[in-house]
Amino acid sequence: MRKFFLFAIIFGLSYTMQGQKYSKEVLDSMYVIVKNTQLKLEKSKRITIMAVGDIMMGTNFPNDSYLPPKGKGPFDDVNSILKQADILFGNLEGTLTDEGENAKRCSDPSKCYSFRSPESFGNYLEETGFDVMSIANNHIGDFGEIGIKNTSKTLKKHKIAYAGVFAKPSAVFEKNGITYGFCAFAPNKDCIKIHNLTNAKEIVQELKQKADIVIVSFHGGAEGTKHTHVPRKTERFYGEDRGDVYRFAHTVIDAGADIVLGHGPHVSRAFEVYQNKFIAYSLGNFCTYSRFNLTGIKGYAPIAEIEIDTDGNFIKGTLHSAKQIDEIYPFIDEKKRALKEIQKLTQEDFPESKLIFEEDGSFTQQKE
Repeated sequence: MRKFFLFAIIFGLSYTMQGQKYSKEVLDSMYVIVKNTQLKLEKSKRITIMAVGDIMMGTNFPNDSYLPPKGKGPFDDVNSILKQADILFGNLEGTLTDEGENAKRCSDPSKCYSFRSPESFGNYLEETGFDVMSIANNHIGDFGEIGIKNTSKTLKKHKIAYAGVFAKPSAVFEKNGITYGFCAFAPNKDCIKIHNLTNAKEIVQELKQKADIVIVSFHGGAEGTKHTHVPRKTERFYGEDRGDVYRFAHTVIDAGADIVLGHGPHVSRAFEVYQNKFIAYSLGNFCTYSRFNLTGIKGYAPIAEIEIDTDGNFIKGTLHSAKQIDEIYPFIDEKKRALKEIQKLTQEDFPESKLIFEEDGSFTQQKE
């Protein structure tokens, strides 16, 4: 697409020059136009995708005490990093709605984990520069059909692409001359199912026909500190089938996906490079205000910065370590605990990927 655009410019200029005499100044000007266009296209051969995990910026259910105090934005302490992305992704763990009744049956509302963030919080996402978000998770249905509808409306208002529910299984959007396809999956009610690999392949293959880069997100795997490893089999948690995330990730890449971004276990998991495509198996919690257990490794909030070429192949990455504590939005962790955790897990779970991490968080794939 981009090569054709450059060819069209050169051909158009050449055609208009046939049989014409131009001054040196005009010819120089034409040359500069072509050269600048070529440089711009050369520069776009590398794309920086940043990805974070679960985002729930505060909830007014069961009451307003679970909303943050006014004044400080959720991403203020990490915006210096997030705003450098060409494409910024996150998982919206809950709803953005000003209406709707709790859809869960809870005898004690204070112990009912349903998330209803005000629609105005969409401003924070737009200001930080989120381009695309997954809404495929176990909290998108917390406030029923109206909650899903208003969340979709809010994201659309703020020009953020989204997908993952029956009404929106995928999305296509364009930025800086590159077309992106996006789809998201989860094991939960209201969501496009992570278990249906045939359907997942069909969605990815269809997106591949429309887009330069295909991004796939999944919400899957067992939760908590006992489930940091990727087991390469179906995971069950509280009696629920949470999917085989290893098989899922490889299947969608084989179907044409360029990058796979996981979340759901509320802890960080390993990175993998498969067929030159990057996979993050869980990016954990990222920006979750109250109502989340953030002790120990649950408070690690990694920011994955992934550089790919325009064919979607992994070039290099940087893992920025952020952290959360209860009722404090994410901030940069000077101890780099997320980096150390993911480096360890990656070496243990996917040594075949040969990912080499440096102390500054950068990582590359060791070549044969």
